[in-house]
Amino acid sequence: MSKELDNYRREVKIHLQHHSEKFDVVIAHLEKINGRLQKAEKDINTHRSVGITLTTIIGFVLTYLGIREQ
Repeated sequence: MSKELDNYRREVKIHLQHHSEKFDVVIAHLEKINGRLQKAEKDINTHRSVGITLTTIIGFVLTYLGIREQ
């Protein structure tokens, strides 16, 4: 029975090591995706800020021109 138990333990260790290696690959991939997602979010916020600024400036100019015409 001891030999069977040792074989079982060895097989379990091999499977755990295999899964551990797979988890490391998945974690590295998720970190890579997370980095790309953060960059995309930063780019979106930059575009949003530029759009808000341009809209505000155009609004002020049109308001000024409307007031000046009266």
